[in-house]
Parts: sequence; C-alpha cells; structure tokens
Amino acid sequence: MKKKSRKPQHKRNRAKVEAPVEDEPAAIKNAPHSFVIRRGERCSSISRLSRDFRRMMEPFTASNLRERRINKVKDFVHLSGFFHVSHMCVFSLSSQTLSLKIIRMPKGPTLTFKVYQYTLAKDVISNSRKQFVDEECFKTAPLVILNSFSGEGKHLKLMASTFQNMFPPINLSTIKLSSLKRCVLLSYNPVSKLIDLRHYSVTVVPVNLNRGVKKLVTRNIPNLGKFEDIADFVEKGHLLSESEADDEEAHVVLAQNLKCGNLAENQSSLRLHEIGPRITMRLMKIEDDLMTGEVLYHDYIEKDAIEVEALRKKRAQQRRLKEQRKHKQEENLKKKENDKKEHRAKTSKQGKSGEITEQDKLLLKDAEEAVGDISDEDDREYYRKEIGDNPDEELFESAGSGNRKRPFIPKGSNYSLKPKKPRMDKRKQYEEDDRLARQDGKRRGNEGKDKKGKAGKFAKKGMGDDFRGKSKYNGGKKNNTGGRKSGGKKSSKRK
Repeated sequence: MKKKSRKPQHKRNRAKVEAPVEDEPAAIKNAPHSFVIRRGERCSSISRLSRDFRRMMEPFTASNLRERRINKVKDFVHLSGFFHVSHMCVFSLSSQTLSLKIIRMPKGPTLTFKVYQYTLAKDVISNSRKQFVDEECFKTAPLVILNSFSGEGKHLKLMASTFQNMFPPINLSTIKLSSLKRCVLLSYNPVSKLIDLRHYSVTVVPVNLNRGVKKLVTRNIPNLGKFEDIADFVEKGHLLSESEADDEEAHVVLAQNLKCGNLAENQSSLRLHEIGPRITMRLMKIEDDLMTGEVLYHDYIEKDAIEVEALRKKRAQQRRLKEQRKHKQEENLKKKENDKKEHRAKTSKQGKSGEITEQDKLLLKDAEEAVGDISDEDDREYYRKEIGDNPDEELFESAGSGNRKRPFIPKGSNYSLKPKKPRMDKRKQYEEDDRLARQDGKRRGNEGKDKKGKAGKFAKKGMGDDFRGKSKYNGGKKNNTGGRKSGGKKSSKRK
C-alpha cells in the first residue's frame, strides 16, 4: 500500500507578543559607562592595547564595540546618551606619537595624554613568574588607587577627579569585600610628570596557618603520593616549599568573612598579581569643550593674558556666527514649509471653486497685451501705398480667418507639424530605362549578324572594320581575301 501523503498544515497567524522591556536598576544606570575606540593609523598592537583597556574597564564598557574607518567621533557622541556613556577613551596613532584622549561626555573637558611606553596584557602575564588570571574578577568593577596626585595645580585635581569618575564609586558601609577582586593603580611622578598605570588581580590568603592546612584550605591540593595518611601531610607541612613568602606589611585584619579560610577579625595576607596592561603617559593639554574648545592647560606652551583674551573673543565670535547661521536656516525652513502649505491650500481651493484670482487676471491681461488684436487693415493699406493697387481679397483672407492655435498632439504619436516631403516614385522611370536598354541590345545584335558574313569567323560584335584580319602591313594595297586568310591564321596561332 502506498503511504498517504501528508498535507501541509497551515500555520495559524498568531499575534506577535513583544517581550517586556525590563528597566535597568538605578545603580547600573547611574554607574559611569565608557567607550574605548582607536583613531589614526592602523596598527595591530594598538588595536590589542585598546582591547586590553576595554577589559580593564569592564563590566561597564562596550567590550564588543565595532568601529570602522568611516565612523567618526561624532557618531559615538550621538550614541553616548542612549547607552548612558559618561567617558570616552580614544587611542590616536600618528606617524610620530601615540596619544590617549579621555573625554567627559557630552560637553567635556578633554584630557590629552602622550603615551611614552606601553605593554600588552599577554606580554605581562607571560613574563610573570606565577601566572594567575581569574575570569570571574572581571564581572565586578575594579578599585581605583591614586598616588601623589595631591600636589599644587588645578590640572592635578582635574586629573584625579577624572580618573576617579571613570569607575563606579565605593560605599564603605555597604561594600562587600568579596566584590573587590581587581585594582587599578595610577601613580604620578612630580619630577618627570609621568603617570604609571598598572592593573592587578587581588587575592587573599590566611596567615598563621600550617602550610599543609593552608594548601588544603586554598584548594591547591598537592601530590599526596609520598604520605601514608592525611595526618602526615598536616604534621609535616613545614617541609613543603612555598613560592611566595608572606610580607608583614601585606597583613590585614578582615572585617567580613571571605572564602578559602579567611575569617573576620583574623589576619590575612593580600597578594597582587599583575594582569596588564601597562601604560606610561604624560598630560599634554586640557580642553574645555569636546576636543575643540578653549585650552585650559598646556604642558609646554604658555600664552599671555592678552593672547588668551584675543583667542577667547575669536572663539566667542565664531560661536555667535554659528548660532546666527543655525537660526537663519531654521527660519528659512519654516518659511518654505509655510509657502508650501499656502500654495497647497490655494491650489486646492481654486480647483474646487473654479474662481480666478487677482494674480491670474493680471497674468491674462499681460498675455493679451503681448499678443495684440489680429487685423488685416494695416497690411492692406501698406499694400496700396507701395503697389498702387488694391490687393486681392484672397491675399489676406487666410491670415485673418486662420486659427493660430497649434493642434493637440497626443503623447507617443508619430504625427509631426512639419510638412511631409513628396514621395518620389521612380518605378516608372526604371521600367522605361530597362525597355530602352533591351531595344538597344536587340539593335546591336542585328548589326553584328549582318557584319559577320563580311568579316569572317573572327569578327566580333561592336568591333570596327579597321582591326579585323589586319595582322600584316601590305604596303597600303587592298587585298581583302589574302589579308583575311593570313590574318586569320596568325591570329589563331597567337591565341
């Protein structure tokens, strides 16, 4: 038996239900978000450095941000409001230097740093003696530590506040120590004016414990093949080797319980593992606006108060002209829209009512004056004066009575107003020529037949008598028979 074919079941048109959009918590909305992009010349190490910087700024950064060459900084500025972006870091590479710009969105200020040295995260981890990278530590924001930013100068205070505001603030009363798994260290050297940026992973290890117990508590279970019992491992723990020695300055007393045997009100040791990247940079200038404002601070260029005032006035004038142009463009747009509305209302009203407005009347009057009245009296009078006789009635009759309006020509037709050329039918002429040619051929044929008997077999149609059979000169004597025979033989040999 043949299997029954299954008929396709038509899907029912179900109404699409949109997924409910959950609002983000206020803590996430108010947290500082960032964009990290690169500009200028293309370099693989700079792109890798920007990715490492994004990883350092996690979790409140666009880690999978895609940028293209056609994208401009203005495009990212337009998107910053939708994604609650507060800072934008731009790595710009030129033929001479590498710079880092930290921009406070959306209206500045902009801090420009010159990068002297940098090391990628993969190089930092590969060169470390004890490599330690915990992926879970990137789920929480790092702790910011500033060193030597308390000197004189407004630019130092602005730098310190900018670095602190790039990361979410910490509330000591509600913070959980388990969430502090990373730290970012920024150290300022007042002599060289260089800023060193380092990125560390933080681990906590209990103190005053047997090494064997410490290894079991911290989940680093060693090889127990040399011991018969677990008690032997605990008792002989002092014989085990440990890679890192405890520093007394790193001992702290915890206020909360942590994992891996770290209890509250007990001493524990803090250990830092550098995970990169490393950046050594120097502040070059501070701008008021978004990369194009007034220069508030410059590292090696100083200007007098007069020059600063002149630049401020020039910038204010440019801003004023820009506002005027913008205001004028808005007025022109409004005027065009109003004119369109009036024209639309006017045409719709005229089409419905069929009335002629004053403007249309003026246009019709001008057209009548331009055309004028069509009369033949002037032409007749001119003819009488010049010729001296009355003109015929038919001479000016067609001009006055004729309709000067052009006929309506439908679209796509082959009709033309130009007069058609007369058809030249040459068929009769060709037939007459053929008839005359046939008669001429018959006449020539009859003449050749008559001359054939006289000239012999070598005579041809249309050939003259002077060239027939004359192959030898006979001294002017007339010998028709001899000349014909000898000439005939010689001519046949030549052929």
